[in-house]
Amino acid sequence: MTACAAAPPRLFAMPDFRRLWLVGVVIFLVRWLETLAVGLFVWQATGSAFLVTMIGMLRVLPMGLFGAVLGALAERVEAWTALLGIVLVSLLTSLALALLAHWDMLAVWHLAVASFINGLSWAADNPVRRVMVGEVAGAARMGMAMSADVGSNNASRMLGPTLSGLIFAAVGIEGTFFVSVGLYLLAVWAMLRLRYRSGVRAGNGIGVAARIREGLVAVRADPRLMATLAVTVIFNIFGWPFTSLIPVVAQHHLGLGPEGVGVLASMDGVGAFLGALAVAAWVGPSRYARCYLAGVTMYFAMQILFALSPHPWAAGVALLLTGFGQAGFSIMQATLVYRLAPVELRSRVLGLLSVCIGIGPVGFVHIGLLADAIGAPAAAALSGAEGLLALLLTRRLWRQIEGETPP
Repeated sequence: MTACAAAPPRLFAMPDFRRLWLVGVVIFLVRWLETLAVGLFVWQATGSAFLVTMIGMLRVLPMGLFGAVLGALAERVEAWTALLGIVLVSLLTSLALALLAHWDMLAVWHLAVASFINGLSWAADNPVRRVMVGEVAGAARMGMAMSADVGSNNASRMLGPTLSGLIFAAVGIEGTFFVSVGLYLLAVWAMLRLRYRSGVRAGNGIGVAARIREGLVAVRADPRLMATLAVTVIFNIFGWPFTSLIPVVAQHHLGLGPEGVGVLASMDGVGAFLGALAVAAWVGPSRYARCYLAGVTMYFAMQILFALSPHPWAAGVALLLTGFGQAGFSIMQATLVYRLAPVELRSRVLGLLSVCIGIGPVGFVHIGLLADAIGAPAAAALSGAEGLLALLLTRRLWRQIEGETPP
């Protein structure tokens, strides 16, 4: 079954789009629920900002290690089956952690292993679920579809940390994982109702390594793709890793309890949700590149402001604006790559996007070592400044993105 050539007037009038969107909402919400709870648990158990960032790093590491392979393999498996498998593995992982916590047997190393497993599922999201979203919505509506998809991610960032902080304060980390299990069951229900099937491409004798090379050749042949992926690398080294320090800064520097940490950590989700609405309403294809570059620049600037904020309200405003910038960046990241990549190579190129996102472990190690050496606030500020400097030094490269994207 393939996506209809003539798109309906509204995305959410399409049942399969609604189901894929719901699966994404669950994946995103669980990610933010568990990220905050895990960060609080590790910080309380070890008192090490470095270990907190390392647990966050393990969620990103599989993208760098396996993103290209997963992108190549995604073309040879049925997408519905692959996505259902991803959801089921995630469900079982959360269930195992919930039971370990309930029996008072949960240890930091359990969370480390689970973070890596969840990272594998995250690495498969771009070449599997988001390709399905694009096929169901149609290429012409991909920007709107990604706005809805990323918007739901950002909405989950509003609800997830706040809910996680309340649950953690009330019943501990086991409550978070049991809620995750319930949400994953909802995603399984949506998958079982999904009618879209991608089919499996006939084998052409080309191995995984050769398909990865073809994807790399496609990227190297288009300066706009090269530039888009380069900016992604900069963001994931100097920008994204700082979010792992939010619980540390909130508790140690701003003196907040679990509930306050949850509310503060949700502020970038509020900003990102508002940003996604703004992108959907006002950003057309001719402005995709500017939105992408302005978003990442704003993110770094507000990251520095957050780190230097002396009061929770100022830190909250900074995180709100950080999220607003990230909305433009993250929506356009997947949209630009999807639109620029050759149709027959989209899964592979989106797999390479996962690899670029997976460069993040370098940033997690970097900011984790800085946090232990000079403190979490200073580390976050310095990393943001390094991100702005990296953008400045690569200006000649990323200006290529400003060329027109295909229709």
